[in-house]
Amino acid sequence: ITHCMKAKDPFSLPYEVRFSFTKRDFLAERLKLQHGNLCFFPDYVRDNWKEDDFFGYQFLNGVNPMMIRRCSALPENFPVTEDMVSLGGQSLADEMKKGNLFLCDYKLLDGVKPNVINGKKQYLMAPLVLLRKTSHDKLLPIAIQLKQSPAEDNPIFLPTDGFDWLLAKVFVRSADFNEHQLGTHLLRTHLLAEVFAVSLLRNVPMVHPLYKLLVPYTRYTIQINYLARNLLISESGVFPKIAASGGDDMKTLLKRLWSSVTYSSLCIPDDIAERGLEDVPNFYYRDDGLKLWGIIHRFVNDVLSFYYKNDAEVQKDSELQKWISDIFEHGFLSQTQTGIPQSFTTVAELVKFVTMVIFTCSGQHSAVNSGQFDYGGWMPNTPSSLQQPPPTTKGTTSEATLLQTLPDINTTVTGMSTLWLLSKQSTDIVTLGQYPEQHFGEKQPCELIKRFEAELKVLTAEIKARNVALKVPYRYLDPLVVENSVSL
Repeated sequence: ITHCMKAKDPFSLPYEVRFSFTKRDFLAERLKLQHGNLCFFPDYVRDNWKEDDFFGYQFLNGVNPMMIRRCSALPENFPVTEDMVSLGGQSLADEMKKGNLFLCDYKLLDGVKPNVINGKKQYLMAPLVLLRKTSHDKLLPIAIQLKQSPAEDNPIFLPTDGFDWLLAKVFVRSADFNEHQLGTHLLRTHLLAEVFAVSLLRNVPMVHPLYKLLVPYTRYTIQINYLARNLLISESGVFPKIAASGGDDMKTLLKRLWSSVTYSSLCIPDDIAERGLEDVPNFYYRDDGLKLWGIIHRFVNDVLSFYYKNDAEVQKDSELQKWISDIFEHGFLSQTQTGIPQSFTTVAELVKFVTMVIFTCSGQHSAVNSGQFDYGGWMPNTPSSLQQPPPTTKGTTSEATLLQTLPDINTTVTGMSTLWLLSKQSTDIVTLGQYPEQHFGEKQPCELIKRFEAELKVLTAEIKARNVALKVPYRYLDPLVVENSVSL
């Protein structure tokens, strides 16, 4: 996977990238509060976690909106038939042609050896989920298969299957937790942001326009990642104590998940198009994310076009070329199939890549981090691990089975408190668009920053107006709450 920085301890990090006193006090206080003062449970999630429409909604606007894609053909290993599903008189083929069917496939979890927690073997499935957009614009699950290989002891669960159906959804939500934490969250935001930051500090001097533009988006990233490696994903860290994927195969899974990271999947306009999700209703991650990407792209284009008047100036900037070369080598292991550029030949290429860097470090991280306690504070909605196998035949599941399957109390408390800590804003947050250290001295870039801030305020107003009418407001890409950098 992506290379990481070399550091013996936080005090060996350069002074300018370490936490402030305010940040350290914030973390210390939150760590104390982990152990007994969690009294808030997201009420809406508690009351609606069993509902199919809320289950479907989370694939669009929960903390992992990266799994769902339009289904134009059923996978061969997911043999859903016409007589299984109720489609209001429509056939599966017709619904696919209309673009009404969607698929979530957790195939990268297949064969991962589950963890052992509290001396007990845990269970982690690699499910396939088929969803349908209804005439009322709801996204509802219509079939779930919990293992990748079809078999008699691997039934396809349906909404008519009672407690079996509920338990199948719980296994999906647990799989989603594990895929999200290691892939969507850790790899695609934290570790990438570290690569961008280290390459910037190694190769680009402080007087360079790229440094001035990007340094606010690296704030605290290096130290928070050092702490994450030592406190969360190390052998003695939190993740192996709570997660089904936190055992011996965690590194294997990280490598698998990294294989799915491409340049286009990191650029939200390309990613949405590739997954066929341009016209899915009520997809607020897409709506807000595309607007935010557009605002960032205009800002980056205007700033960099001020310094680079033509493509030749980009090509001959050795410091700029070393920055992207380092990212390609250490972040993407020199693999051309990722689509990551090895060098920049045009201003347009540079603008797109820098837009992706800023979006990844700010908006994307907020989208996949800030709502963790909102959706995971009610544990049955997002169990980090499960301690009973899934049913192999229908009609054998009860409420008692579900309770036996959910994780132990100590696992639950540790997991919930960790999600709570990671979801809280720091008291010294620097939100998107702010340049408090004023690196730019020229008049035009300073004016462009003001315009950037003004456009972000307009987006905030639009999001707030939209959210008034929503049962579950989507606020994770509101610039007012999006932090500039990966700092928690």
